Amino acid sequence: MSFQSINPATGDVLETFPETSPAALDGILERADRASRDWRRRPVAERAERLRAAARLLRERKDAYARTMALEMGKPLAQGAAEAEKCAWACDYYAERAAAFLADERRDSDGSRSYLRFEAIGPVLAIMPWNFPFWQVFRFAAPTLVAGNAGILKHAPNVSRCALEIEDVFRNAGLPDGLFRAVFLDNEAAGRAIADPRVRAVTLTGSDRAGSQVAEQAGRHLKKTVLELGGSDPFIVLEDADLGKVARVAAEARLINSGQSCIAAKRFIVLDPIADRFLERFTAEMRAQRVGDPLDPRTQIGPQARLDLRANLHRQVQESAQRGARLVLGGQLPDGAGAFYPPTVLVGVEPGMPAFDQETFGPAAAVIRARDEGDAVRIANASVYGLGAAVWTEDAARGERIARDIEAGSVFVNGIVKSDPRLPFGGVKRSGFGRELSEYGLREFTNIKTVWVA
Repeated sequence: MSFQSINPATGDVLETFPETSPAALDGILERADRASRDWRRRPVAERAERLRAAARLLRERKDAYARTMALEMGKPLAQGAAEAEKCAWACDYYAERAAAFLADERRDSDGSRSYLRFEAIGPVLAIMPWNFPFWQVFRFAAPTLVAGNAGILKHAPNVSRCALEIEDVFRNAGLPDGLFRAVFLDNEAAGRAIADPRVRAVTLTGSDRAGSQVAEQAGRHLKKTVLELGGSDPFIVLEDADLGKVARVAAEARLINSGQSCIAAKRFIVLDPIADRFLERFTAEMRAQRVGDPLDPRTQIGPQARLDLRANLHRQVQESAQRGARLVLGGQLPDGAGAFYPPTVLVGVEPGMPAFDQETFGPAAAVIRARDEGDAVRIANASVYGLGAAVWTEDAARGERIARDIEAGSVFVNGIVKSDPRLPFGGVKRSGFGRELSEYGLREFTNIKTVWVA
Protein backbone atom coordinates (compact mmCIF):
# COMPACT_ATOMS: atom_id res chain seq x y z
CA MET A 1 0.00 0.00 0.00
CA SER A 2 1.12 3.57 -0.59
CA PHE A 3 -0.13 7.07 0.16
CA GLN A 4 -0.43 9.99 -2.23
CA SER A 5 -0.30 13.72 -1.75
CA ILE A 6 -2.44 15.54 -4.32
CA ASN A 7 -2.47 19.24 -5.11
CA PRO A 8 -6.05 20.25 -4.24
CA ALA A 9 -5.87 23.30 -6.51
CA THR A 10 -5.15 21.24 -9.63
CA GLY A 11 -5.80 17.59 -8.84
CA ASP A 12 -2.23 16.67 -9.80
CA VAL A 13 -0.46 13.90 -7.88
CA LEU A 14 2.58 15.39 -6.16
CA GLU A 15 4.27 12.39 -4.55
CA THR A 16 3.69 8.79 -3.54
CA PHE A 17 4.90 7.45 -0.18
CA PRO A 18 5.27 3.75 0.67
CA GLU A 19 3.59 2.40 3.77
CA THR A 20 5.85 1.72 6.73
CA SER A 21 6.25 -2.06 6.88
CA PRO A 22 5.62 -4.01 10.11
CA ALA A 23 9.34 -4.75 10.37
CA ALA A 24 10.27 -1.09 9.86
CA LEU A 25 7.68 0.01 12.41
CA ASP A 26 9.07 -2.44 14.94
CA GLY A 27 12.54 -0.96 14.47
CA ILE A 28 11.22 2.61 14.76
CA LEU A 29 9.40 1.83 18.01
CA GLU A 30 12.44 0.03 19.44
CA ARG A 31 14.72 2.98 18.66
CA ALA A 32 12.18 5.45 20.04
CA ASP A 33 11.92 3.47 23.27
CA ARG A 34 15.71 3.36 23.69
CA ALA A 35 16.15 7.00 22.73
CA SER A 36 13.51 8.18 25.18
CA ARG A 37 15.14 6.31 28.08
CA ASP A 38 18.36 8.23 27.46
CA TRP A 39 16.67 11.52 26.59
CA ARG A 40 14.63 11.73 29.80
CA ARG A 41 17.85 11.56 31.85
CA ARG A 42 19.40 14.52 30.08
CA PRO A 43 19.15 17.95 31.73
CA VAL A 44 16.04 19.96 30.89
CA ALA A 45 18.33 22.75 29.71
CA GLU A 46 19.83 20.45 27.07
CA ARG A 47 16.41 19.36 25.85
CA ALA A 48 15.30 23.00 25.75
CA GLU A 49 18.27 23.98 23.60
CA ARG A 50 17.22 21.47 20.97
CA LEU A 51 13.79 23.16 20.84
CA ARG A 52 15.46 26.53 20.37
CA ALA A 53 17.39 25.09 17.45
CA ALA A 54 14.13 23.80 15.95
CA ALA A 55 12.62 27.27 16.29
CA ARG A 56 15.52 28.80 14.39
CA LEU A 57 15.14 26.30 11.57
CA LEU A 58 11.40 26.92 11.33
CA ARG A 59 11.94 30.65 10.95
CA GLU A 60 14.74 30.26 8.45
CA ARG A 61 12.71 27.94 6.22
CA LYS A 62 9.20 29.25 6.80
CA ASP A 63 8.68 30.22 3.15
CA ALA A 64 9.69 26.76 1.94
CA TYR A 65 7.38 25.12 4.47
CA ALA A 66 4.56 27.46 3.45
CA ARG A 67 4.98 26.32 -0.15
CA THR A 68 4.77 22.66 0.89
CA MET A 69 1.57 23.36 2.83
CA ALA A 70 0.11 25.24 -0.15
CA LEU A 71 0.88 22.38 -2.52
CA GLU A 72 -0.29 19.53 -0.29
CA MET A 73 -3.43 20.97 1.33
CA GLY A 74 -4.11 24.32 -0.31
CA LYS A 75 -3.17 26.75 2.47
CA PRO A 76 -2.49 30.28 1.16
CA LEU A 77 1.21 31.15 1.36
CA ALA A 78 0.95 33.93 3.94
CA GLN A 79 -1.03 31.66 6.27
CA GLY A 80 1.53 28.87 5.87
CA ALA A 81 4.43 31.17 6.74
CA ALA A 82 2.49 32.39 9.79
CA GLU A 83 1.90 28.78 10.81
CA ALA A 84 5.62 28.01 10.72
CA GLU A 85 6.28 31.13 12.83
CA LYS A 86 3.70 29.97 15.37
CA CYS A 87 5.44 26.60 15.62
CA ALA A 88 8.71 28.40 16.32
CA TRP A 89 6.96 30.43 19.02
CA ALA A 90 5.75 27.21 20.69
CA CYS A 91 9.26 25.76 20.64
CA ASP A 92 10.73 28.91 22.20
CA TYR A 93 7.91 29.09 24.77
CA TYR A 94 8.55 25.57 26.05
CA ALA A 95 12.31 25.97 25.86
CA GLU A 96 12.03 28.97 28.18
CA ARG A 97 9.51 27.50 30.63
CA ALA A 98 10.09 23.75 30.67
CA ALA A 99 12.35 23.84 33.72
CA ALA A 100 9.69 25.66 35.76
CA PHE A 101 6.85 23.45 34.48
CA LEU A 102 8.78 20.27 35.30
CA ALA A 103 10.18 21.38 38.65
CA ASP A 104 9.25 19.37 41.74
CA GLU A 105 6.22 20.76 43.61
CA ARG A 106 6.24 20.70 47.43
CA ARG A 107 3.01 19.52 49.08
CA ASP A 108 1.92 19.51 52.70
CA SER A 109 1.22 16.07 54.17
CA ASP A 110 1.72 14.01 57.32
CA GLY A 111 5.28 13.17 56.21
CA SER A 112 8.35 15.22 56.96
CA ARG A 113 8.54 16.04 53.27
CA SER A 114 6.38 15.31 50.24
CA TYR A 115 6.45 16.53 46.69
CA LEU A 116 5.35 15.84 43.13
CA ARG A 117 7.67 14.90 40.29
CA PHE A 118 6.78 15.16 36.59
CA GLU A 119 8.56 12.32 34.81
CA ALA A 120 8.53 11.35 31.13
CA ILE A 121 6.58 8.21 30.25
CA GLY A 122 8.15 7.18 26.92
CA PRO A 123 7.07 7.17 23.25
CA VAL A 124 3.83 8.97 22.42
CA LEU A 125 1.96 8.16 19.20
CA ALA A 126 0.48 11.27 17.57
CA ILE A 127 -2.29 10.85 14.98
CA MET A 128 -2.51 14.26 13.35
CA PRO A 129 -4.79 15.99 10.81
CA TRP A 130 -4.04 17.81 7.59
CA ASN A 131 -5.62 21.22 8.24
CA PHE A 132 -2.71 22.76 10.17
CA PRO A 133 -0.06 20.26 9.08
CA PHE A 134 2.81 21.89 10.98
CA TRP A 135 1.07 23.54 13.95
CA GLN A 136 -0.97 20.52 15.02
CA VAL A 137 2.24 18.49 15.20
CA PHE A 138 4.38 21.07 16.98
CA ARG A 139 1.78 21.86 19.62
CA PHE A 140 2.00 18.19 20.59
CA ALA A 141 5.70 17.68 19.91
CA ALA A 142 7.28 20.69 21.61
CA PRO A 143 5.94 19.97 25.13
CA THR A 144 6.10 16.20 24.72
CA LEU A 145 9.74 16.16 23.66
CA VAL A 146 11.00 18.73 26.15
CA ALA A 147 9.32 16.70 28.91
CA GLY A 148 11.65 13.84 27.97
CA ASN A 149 9.41 11.67 25.79
CA ALA A 150 9.77 10.40 22.21
CA GLY A 151 7.29 11.20 19.43
CA ILE A 152 5.94 8.91 16.69
CA LEU A 153 3.97 10.86 14.08
CA LYS A 154 1.22 9.27 12.01
CA HIS A 155 0.20 12.24 9.90
CA ALA A 156 -2.74 12.54 7.53
CA PRO A 157 -1.77 10.80 4.25
CA ASN A 158 -2.38 13.88 2.09
CA VAL A 159 0.32 15.86 3.94
CA SER A 160 3.04 13.20 3.99
CA ARG A 161 5.75 15.56 2.70
CA CYS A 162 4.95 17.91 5.59
CA ALA A 163 5.45 14.97 7.96
CA LEU A 164 8.91 14.28 6.57
CA GLU A 165 9.89 17.94 6.69
CA ILE A 166 8.87 18.12 10.36
CA GLU A 167 10.94 15.01 11.07
CA ASP A 168 13.82 16.74 9.30
CA VAL A 169 13.43 19.86 11.49
CA PHE A 170 13.93 17.84 14.65
CA ARG A 171 16.79 15.81 13.18
CA ASN A 172 18.64 18.94 12.11
CA ALA A 173 17.92 20.55 15.48
CA GLY A 174 20.09 17.84 17.05
CA LEU A 175 17.55 15.51 18.66
CA PRO A 176 18.92 12.00 19.26
CA ASP A 177 18.46 9.47 16.49
CA GLY A 178 15.03 7.83 16.64
CA LEU A 179 13.51 10.26 19.15
CA PHE A 180 11.04 11.72 16.63
CA ARG A 181 9.96 9.75 13.58
CA ALA A 182 7.20 9.95 10.97
CA VAL A 183 5.48 6.71 9.98
CA PHE A 184 3.03 5.96 7.16
CA LEU A 185 0.30 3.65 8.43
CA ASP A 186 -3.26 2.75 7.52
CA ASN A 187 -5.85 2.57 10.30
CA GLU A 188 -5.30 -1.13 10.94
CA ALA A 189 -1.55 -0.68 11.31
CA ALA A 190 -2.12 2.35 13.55
CA GLY A 191 -4.23 0.13 15.79
CA ARG A 192 -1.33 -2.30 16.09
CA ALA A 193 0.97 0.59 17.01
CA ILE A 194 -1.46 1.70 19.72
CA ALA A 195 -1.41 -1.84 21.13
CA ASP A 196 2.39 -2.06 21.16
CA PRO A 197 3.67 -1.87 24.76
CA ARG A 198 6.46 0.50 23.71
CA VAL A 199 3.84 3.14 22.89
CA ARG A 200 2.89 4.62 26.23
CA ALA A 201 0.23 7.15 25.20
CA VAL A 202 -1.74 8.42 22.21
CA THR A 203 -2.81 11.88 21.14
CA LEU A 204 -5.22 12.54 18.30
CA THR A 205 -6.58 15.64 16.65
CA GLY A 206 -9.43 14.89 14.26
CA SER A 207 -13.11 14.10 13.99
CA ASP A 208 -15.18 12.85 16.90
CA ARG A 209 -15.70 9.60 14.97
CA ALA A 210 -11.93 9.05 14.71
CA GLY A 211 -11.55 10.03 18.35
CA SER A 212 -14.07 7.41 19.44
CA GLN A 213 -12.21 4.72 17.51
CA VAL A 214 -8.80 5.66 18.89
CA ALA A 215 -10.14 6.01 22.44
CA GLU A 216 -11.66 2.53 22.20
CA GLN A 217 -8.40 1.01 20.96
CA ALA A 218 -6.28 2.87 23.51
CA GLY A 219 -8.66 2.02 26.34
CA ARG A 220 -8.46 -1.66 25.50
CA HIS A 221 -4.71 -1.45 26.15
CA LEU A 222 -4.93 1.04 29.05
CA LYS A 223 -3.12 3.82 27.20
CA LYS A 224 -3.48 7.46 28.19
CA THR A 225 -5.12 9.56 25.45
CA VAL A 226 -5.59 13.23 24.68
CA LEU A 227 -8.29 13.90 22.10
CA GLU A 228 -8.86 17.26 20.41
CA LEU A 229 -11.88 16.67 18.22
CA GLY A 230 -14.44 18.59 16.20
CA GLY A 231 -16.31 21.76 16.94
CA SER A 232 -19.37 23.73 15.92
CA ASP A 233 -18.24 26.92 17.57
CA PRO A 234 -20.84 29.58 18.39
CA PHE A 235 -20.10 33.26 17.74
CA ILE A 236 -22.61 35.27 19.80
CA VAL A 237 -23.29 38.88 18.77
CA LEU A 238 -25.17 40.95 21.35
CA GLU A 239 -27.26 44.01 20.50
CA ASP A 240 -24.64 46.47 21.78
CA ALA A 241 -21.79 45.14 19.59
CA ASP A 242 -20.00 47.33 17.04
CA LEU A 243 -21.51 45.80 13.91
CA GLY A 244 -18.97 47.21 11.45
CA LYS A 245 -16.08 45.70 13.36
CA VAL A 246 -17.85 42.48 14.28
CA ALA A 247 -18.92 41.71 10.70
CA ARG A 248 -15.31 41.97 9.50
CA VAL A 249 -14.03 39.83 12.33
CA ALA A 250 -16.85 37.32 11.87
CA ALA A 251 -15.83 36.71 8.25
CA GLU A 252 -12.22 36.26 9.34
CA ALA A 253 -13.27 33.87 12.11
CA ARG A 254 -15.25 31.74 9.66
CA LEU A 255 -12.73 31.75 6.79
CA ILE A 256 -9.43 31.16 8.59
CA ASN A 257 -7.58 28.35 6.81
CA SER A 258 -10.26 28.45 4.08
CA GLY A 259 -12.81 27.54 6.76
CA GLN A 260 -11.01 24.32 7.67
CA SER A 261 -10.42 24.84 11.37
CA CYS A 262 -11.94 23.08 14.36
CA ILE A 263 -12.11 26.41 16.22
CA ALA A 264 -13.37 28.48 13.29
CA ALA A 265 -16.67 30.18 14.15
CA LYS A 266 -19.48 28.22 12.50
CA ARG A 267 -22.79 29.20 14.10
CA PHE A 268 -23.30 32.97 14.22
CA ILE A 269 -25.93 33.58 16.89
CA VAL A 270 -27.19 37.15 16.64
CA LEU A 271 -29.76 38.90 18.82
CA ASP A 272 -32.91 39.66 16.89
CA PRO A 273 -32.82 43.53 17.02
CA ILE A 274 -29.56 43.63 15.01
CA ALA A 275 -29.80 40.38 13.03
CA ASP A 276 -30.76 41.94 9.68
CA ARG A 277 -28.01 44.55 9.81
CA PHE A 278 -25.42 41.98 10.85
CA LEU A 279 -26.44 39.63 8.06
CA GLU A 280 -26.12 42.35 5.42
CA ARG A 281 -22.64 43.40 6.55
CA PHE A 282 -21.40 39.89 7.21
CA THR A 283 -22.54 38.66 3.81
CA ALA A 284 -20.76 41.56 2.13
CA GLU A 285 -17.54 40.72 3.98
CA MET A 286 -17.80 37.05 3.02
CA ARG A 287 -18.46 37.94 -0.62
CA ALA A 288 -15.40 40.21 -0.75
CA GLN A 289 -12.88 37.45 0.02
CA ARG A 290 -10.60 36.43 -2.83
CA VAL A 291 -10.70 32.70 -3.71
CA GLY A 292 -7.87 31.34 -5.80
CA ASP A 293 -4.54 29.60 -6.23
CA PRO A 294 -2.88 29.23 -2.79
CA LEU A 295 0.49 30.00 -4.41
CA ASP A 296 -0.80 33.44 -5.44
CA PRO A 297 0.08 35.92 -2.64
CA ARG A 298 -3.21 37.75 -3.24
CA THR A 299 -5.32 34.67 -2.41
CA GLN A 300 -7.27 34.75 0.85
CA ILE A 301 -9.17 31.46 0.45
CA GLY A 302 -7.58 28.43 -1.15
CA PRO A 303 -9.21 25.16 -2.17
CA GLN A 304 -10.57 22.63 0.26
CA ALA A 305 -7.92 20.06 1.04
CA ARG A 306 -9.55 17.18 -0.85
CA LEU A 307 -12.43 16.67 -3.26
CA ASP A 308 -14.22 14.29 -0.88
CA LEU A 309 -14.09 16.93 1.85
CA ARG A 310 -15.60 19.50 -0.49
CA ALA A 311 -18.31 17.02 -1.47
CA ASN A 312 -19.22 16.47 2.19
CA LEU A 313 -19.38 20.21 2.87
CA HIS A 314 -21.61 20.72 -0.18
CA ARG A 315 -23.88 17.91 1.01
CA GLN A 316 -24.24 19.60 4.40
CA VAL A 317 -25.13 22.92 2.77
CA GLN A 318 -27.63 21.38 0.34
CA GLU A 319 -29.31 19.21 2.98
CA SER A 320 -29.67 22.21 5.28
CA ALA A 321 -31.34 24.15 2.45
CA GLN A 322 -33.65 21.22 1.68
CA ARG A 323 -34.73 21.19 5.34
CA GLY A 324 -35.68 24.85 5.35
CA ALA A 325 -32.53 26.96 5.60
CA ARG A 326 -32.10 29.71 3.01
CA LEU A 327 -28.95 30.38 1.01
CA VAL A 328 -28.06 34.05 0.78
CA LEU A 329 -24.54 33.54 -0.59
CA GLY A 330 -22.62 30.77 -2.33
CA GLY A 331 -23.59 27.14 -1.97
CA GLN A 332 -22.78 26.17 -5.56
CA LEU A 333 -19.95 24.00 -6.83
CA PRO A 334 -17.70 26.06 -9.12
CA ASP A 335 -16.64 24.91 -12.56
CA GLY A 336 -13.05 23.92 -13.27
CA ALA A 337 -10.33 21.87 -11.66
CA GLY A 338 -9.54 21.75 -7.99
CA ALA A 339 -11.50 21.46 -4.76
CA PHE A 340 -12.58 25.09 -4.51
CA TYR A 341 -15.76 26.11 -2.66
CA PRO A 342 -17.20 29.62 -2.43
CA PRO A 343 -17.88 31.54 0.78
CA THR A 344 -21.40 30.51 1.74
CA VAL A 345 -23.99 31.97 4.12
CA LEU A 346 -27.14 30.20 5.32
CA VAL A 347 -29.97 31.74 7.36
CA GLY A 348 -32.92 30.12 9.07
CA VAL A 349 -30.67 27.33 10.35
CA GLU A 350 -32.19 25.20 13.11
CA PRO A 351 -31.43 22.02 15.06
CA GLY A 352 -31.88 18.99 12.85
CA MET A 353 -30.02 20.59 9.96
CA PRO A 354 -26.41 19.60 9.19
CA ALA A 355 -25.31 23.25 9.35
CA PHE A 356 -26.44 23.33 12.98
CA ASP A 357 -25.78 19.81 14.23
CA GLN A 358 -22.58 18.86 12.43
CA GLU A 359 -19.11 20.34 12.09
CA THR A 360 -19.02 22.20 8.76
CA PHE A 361 -15.37 22.09 7.75
CA GLY A 362 -15.15 24.77 5.09
CA PRO A 363 -16.26 28.32 4.25
CA ALA A 364 -19.96 27.88 5.12
CA ALA A 365 -21.57 29.98 7.86
CA ALA A 366 -24.93 29.57 9.61
CA VAL A 367 -26.56 32.79 10.84
CA ILE A 368 -29.11 32.12 13.60
CA ARG A 369 -31.43 34.60 15.33
CA ALA A 370 -31.80 34.64 19.11
CA ARG A 371 -34.58 36.37 21.04
CA ASP A 372 -32.39 37.56 23.87
CA GLU A 373 -29.19 36.83 25.80
CA GLY A 374 -30.55 33.72 27.49
CA ASP A 375 -31.81 32.33 24.18
CA ALA A 376 -28.38 32.93 22.63
CA VAL A 377 -26.70 30.87 25.36
CA ARG A 378 -29.30 28.12 24.98
CA ILE A 379 -28.64 27.93 21.23
CA ALA A 380 -24.89 27.99 21.75
CA ASN A 381 -25.07 25.03 24.14
CA ALA A 382 -27.52 23.03 21.99
CA SER A 383 -24.65 21.12 20.40
CA VAL A 384 -22.85 17.84 20.94
CA TYR A 385 -19.60 19.83 20.65
CA GLY A 386 -17.89 22.13 23.11
CA LEU A 387 -14.55 23.31 21.78
CA GLY A 388 -14.52 27.11 21.49
CA ALA A 389 -16.96 30.02 21.60
CA ALA A 390 -16.88 33.80 21.22
CA VAL A 391 -19.05 36.54 22.68
CA TRP A 392 -19.16 40.06 21.21
CA THR A 393 -20.40 43.00 23.25
CA GLU A 394 -19.34 46.50 24.24
CA ASP A 395 -19.81 45.47 27.89
CA ALA A 396 -16.88 43.17 28.74
CA ALA A 397 -18.31 42.31 32.16
CA ARG A 398 -21.51 41.16 30.48
CA GLY A 399 -19.46 39.05 28.09
CA GLU A 400 -17.57 37.41 30.95
CA ARG A 401 -20.84 36.62 32.72
CA ILE A 402 -22.16 34.91 29.60
CA ALA A 403 -18.86 33.05 29.15
CA ARG A 404 -19.43 31.27 32.46
CA ASP A 405 -22.64 29.73 31.09
CA ILE A 406 -21.24 28.47 27.78
CA GLU A 407 -20.21 24.82 27.56
CA ALA A 408 -16.81 25.00 25.86
CA GLY A 409 -13.14 24.50 26.51
CA SER A 410 -12.40 28.11 25.58
CA VAL A 411 -14.56 31.23 25.49
CA PHE A 412 -13.17 34.45 24.02
CA VAL A 413 -14.86 37.75 24.82
CA ASN A 414 -14.43 40.24 21.96
CA GLY A 415 -11.78 38.12 20.26
CA ILE A 416 -11.43 35.32 17.72
CA VAL A 417 -10.96 31.91 19.30
CA LYS A 418 -7.36 30.81 18.81
CA SER A 419 -4.76 28.48 20.23
CA ASP A 420 -1.89 30.04 22.16
CA PRO A 421 1.07 28.20 23.76
CA ARG A 422 0.40 30.11 26.99
CA LEU A 423 -3.21 28.88 27.34
CA PRO A 424 -4.55 25.34 27.75
CA PHE A 425 -6.45 24.13 24.69
CA GLY A 426 -9.10 21.42 24.38
CA GLY A 427 -12.80 20.74 24.59
CA VAL A 428 -15.71 19.12 26.38
CA LYS A 429 -18.55 16.85 25.22
CA ARG A 430 -17.78 15.35 21.78
CA SER A 431 -14.96 17.84 21.29
CA GLY A 432 -12.72 15.54 23.30
CA PHE A 433 -10.81 15.53 26.56
CA GLY A 434 -7.39 16.34 27.91
CA ARG A 435 -5.51 19.55 27.23
CA GLU A 436 -2.74 20.68 24.93
CA LEU A 437 -0.45 23.69 25.41
CA SER A 438 0.55 25.59 28.58
CA GLU A 439 1.87 23.66 31.57
CA TYR A 440 -1.23 21.45 31.48
CA GLY A 441 -0.40 20.22 27.99
CA LEU A 442 3.21 19.50 28.95
CA ARG A 443 2.14 17.46 31.99
CA GLU A 444 -0.46 15.36 30.12
CA PHE A 445 2.29 12.94 29.07
CA THR A 446 4.19 12.77 32.31
CA ASN A 447 3.92 10.50 35.30
CA ILE A 448 2.83 12.81 38.10
CA LYS A 449 4.66 10.93 40.80
CA THR A 450 4.08 11.51 44.50
CA VAL A 451 7.16 11.16 46.73
CA TRP A 452 6.48 10.97 50.48
CA VAL A 453 9.23 10.93 53.11
CA ALA A 454 8.60 9.94 56.75
